[in-house]
Amino acid sequence: MKLDILAIGAHPDDVELSCAGVLAKEISRGKKCGVLDLTRGELGTRGSAEIRDQEAAAAAAILGLSVRENIGLADGFFVNDKESQLRIIEIIRKYKPEIVLCNAIDDRHIDHGKGSKLTSDACFLSGLKKIETHKDGQLQEAWRPKHVYHYIQWKNLKPDIVVDITGFIDIKMQSVMAYGSQFYDPKAGEDNTPISSKNFQESIRYRAQDLGRLIGTEYAEGFTVERYAAVDSIFDLI
Repeated sequence: MKLDILAIGAHPDDVELSCAGVLAKEISRGKKCGVLDLTRGELGTRGSAEIRDQEAAAAAAILGLSVRENIGLADGFFVNDKESQLRIIEIIRKYKPEIVLCNAIDDRHIDHGKGSKLTSDACFLSGLKKIETHKDGQLQEAWRPKHVYHYIQWKNLKPDIVVDITGFIDIKMQSVMAYGSQFYDPKAGEDNTPISSKNFQESIRYRAQDLGRLIGTEYAEGFTVERYAAVDSIFDLI
C-alpha cells in the first residue's frame, strides 16, 4: 500500500492532538493516510501500554486511517541512533508517503523534540540507495518523502504554514477523546497530569479556532517546515 501522508508521533495521541484535522480532511478527499507511533506510551501516568494500544486503534477507526503501526521504541529513552533510524526507514520505504508529518521541533516533552529529529533524519536517509533494508525477505527501494512538516504540540510555536480544517474539528476531537484514559474526566479519580485538565481539553479546540481566525477560516492546524513551502500561484493562498 502506498500512502499519501504518513503521520509519525513519539506517542499514541501525538498525531490526534496535533494534526488529526488535516488527516481527516485529506481522507475525505480520497487520500490514503497512515500513522506510525514510535512508542506505546508506556510511561504515561494514566492508563497502560495495553490501554493505549486499544485507544490508538479506536482513534484510527474514527479517522479512517488506511494503516497504523507501532515500532515499540522505549518511551522516554529512545535515541536517534542507527537502529532506530533503520526501523523508521523500513516503514517509510514500505508505504512510500509523499508527505510525512512529525513531532514538534521543540516542546515540553523531551520525546517530542527527539522524535522530530529522529524522523527527519530517517526521512533523509531513506532516500539513500546504498542503505539497504529488507521487508519480508525482499530488498526495499530507496524512498524519500517530498515534504516533512512538523506539527505543533504543547508550546505555541510560530507556524510556517497553516492549514484550514474547517468542518473537521469535530472528528479531530472525537479521535482525541478516544484516549479516554489520558484526558479530562471528573469521575476518573486518577493522578492529575498537565494534559488531564479541562483547560487542556478546551485548548485543543481554541488553538485550532485561533489559527483559523488568523487565516480567515473557522479552524486550522499549524506546521513548521524544513524548507520553503512553495505554491504554484499567488492565488493559491487563501
